[in-house]
Amino acid sequence: MHEQNHAATVRVFIALAPPDDAKGELAQALRPAYAAHPRMRWNRIEDWHITLAFLGELPRAAVSLLRPPLAGLASRRPPLSLRLCGSGHFDERVLWSGIGGDLDGLRLLAGEVRALVREHGVTFAERPLNPHLTLARSRRDDDASVVRAAEGLAGFTGRTWRAERLHLVGSNYGRGPGPIHYRDIESWPFAGA
Repeated sequence: MHEQNHAATVRVFIALAPPDDAKGELAQALRPAYAAHPRMRWNRIEDWHITLAFLGELPRAAVSLLRPPLAGLASRRPPLSLRLCGSGHFDERVLWSGIGGDLDGLRLLAGEVRALVREHGVTFAERPLNPHLTLARSRRDDDASVVRAAEGLAGFTGRTWRAERLHLVGSNYGRGPGPIHYRDIESWPFAGA
């Protein structure tokens, strides 16, 4: 795949992505929050993802080395049944949707992904897996909107969907004063997907 950005490094993470209809369901449930809190920095729907491992800034050569083993891992793992449900916030600043369904399978997959990355010489900050989908961030002068939006979304339960691909995502596209945009570097189907 041709890379648009020719910087020597790229900020990357490995993730799952909900299908469009599951994202659409959540976006519909968020409409009152969009209207009530327009100053929040809302993530683009196309950027919604569930991070399995955030690797940070890596040389492009290291990213290339990870592609074949990640493809192999995906080919050996079945799809996961997940759903978007509930809501919460981190430090009254970051709004998120929770993840339900096969959380044991999700934790197992994240552990395998992280072990594979370490085995291929990539070191990264190991954070405990806290499955969620980040929706928005508050502005510095607003310490109430995220809490209110989370309360409004707390009862949301979306349909069950199958996570059928493993995504290697670059997040340095669109760096600057505006929002960071993500795009797939590559993705691979799970077994039987």
